[in-house]
Amino acid sequence: MRTAYSVETVRAAERELMARLPEGALMQRAAAGLAAACADLLGRVYGSRVVLLVGSGDNGGDALYAGARLARRGAGVTAVLLAPERAHAEGLAALRRAGGAVAGVEGAEDLIPRADLVLDGIVGIGGKGGLRPDAARLSPVVGASRAAVVAVDLPSGVDADTGEVRGTAIRADLTVTFGTHKPGLLVDPAREYAGSVRLVDIGLALPVEAELEALQHADVARLLPVPTGESDKYRRGVVGIAAGSARYPGAAVLAVAGALRGGAGAVRYVGPAGDAVLARFPETLVSDQGPKRAGRVQAWVVGPGAGDDAASVAEVLAADVPVLIDADGLRLADAGAVRERRAPTLMTPHAGEAAALLGVARESVEEARLESVRELAGRYGATVLLKGSTTLVADSGGGAVRVNPTGTAWLATAGSGDVLSGLAGSLLAAGLSAVDAGSAAAYLHGLAGRFAADGAPVGAHDVADGIRGAWRDVRAG
Repeated sequence: MRTAYSVETVRAAERELMARLPEGALMQRAAAGLAAACADLLGRVYGSRVVLLVGSGDNGGDALYAGARLARRGAGVTAVLLAPERAHAEGLAALRRAGGAVAGVEGAEDLIPRADLVLDGIVGIGGKGGLRPDAARLSPVVGASRAAVVAVDLPSGVDADTGEVRGTAIRADLTVTFGTHKPGLLVDPAREYAGSVRLVDIGLALPVEAELEALQHADVARLLPVPTGESDKYRRGVVGIAAGSARYPGAAVLAVAGALRGGAGAVRYVGPAGDAVLARFPETLVSDQGPKRAGRVQAWVVGPGAGDDAASVAEVLAADVPVLIDADGLRLADAGAVRERRAPTLMTPHAGEAAALLGVARESVEEARLESVRELAGRYGATVLLKGSTTLVADSGGGAVRVNPTGTAWLATAGSGDVLSGLAGSLLAAGLSAVDAGSAAAYLHGLAGRFAADGAPVGAHDVADGIRGAWRDVRAG
């Protein structure tokens, strides 16, 4: 499992480690890993041209020491000092001893276009609120250059704790981060600025519970239910789907598809799209008597394409089994009824739906995804899966937020979320917690979308069909 920790936690771990090490040793560890990553990216260090963008503080010191190591290997290294009077003195001396040069900000616009590599050491993990004017002026110059851009710890101008980007920021091809991932490296919009991320172990002792968790194949494989010789449809889980309408029958079909691909022992469908569901999936148990009379289920999915069917949403919320609320169900669900539920509840809004629930603009959610998902979970007393470029899963009880590492932009297509709802509902019915069901479903869904698209447009039905391949891939390790 990949984990990310807050700036406060990282700083505490660094202080504890530095108290036990010789002065400067921790920075040298970081610089060694940074220089090695730069060398790997360059391929040939000797004769290459490297520009260091150096701010004040330790982030700039890391860049200077790494630059000194590259200079000793024959690179032509020039440090652009954005705050000369506050540059890291020992790192600057090391660069000069290694033969590196120093320039002011006024020379950067000539140096950067000729560079093979630009090392962004402007602002460290404590930076807030975007770049200052001198640094902001260099950002488009860096972006227009042909140089490989490497960020030190995280791209300058992004918020390490929240993933927010307020103002101008540097876009990196590679971010070399030290000790642990930071939340901003895993959560959009900041994640888009990070490029590939390389973690350098510098020996930090970190708490067991992180701020963020990103499941990997092995983690998801341990969560997925596998039938045994004694399994029957009830032991495997029966999921009820209350979805679809005369206007949106396809939503019901896609939600059922996700549920069947998610390993449910049986799927009960309730709603007006029964004929469409049976035409595609004859194994579905169809009822038009409402959720209360549908028969035994171990979890419900309610809302995809439901239109204005508030009665079905209310009946499902009253059930004493896990419930997933999506799409129209989010609009129709009574907030008090959600908070009063004793069985697990999983809400799966996209940014627009989350904004409506929070009473803010959609842009506010997209700019502060981590804060938004936590606030929703707390406000509704539910687990919330916030869909988007980085899907997040937060529990109302706090703890680490899960961030989904799989997916593709091709998943932004009509009906894709309906498939995800059915898949997650199936895992709820199999007995997974709301956090695990949402996390595992998002992981499989993202992987299925990636496999199905393969670099080309994809439909929601293709994503549903790809779940089996994703499941096999995860189980194979």
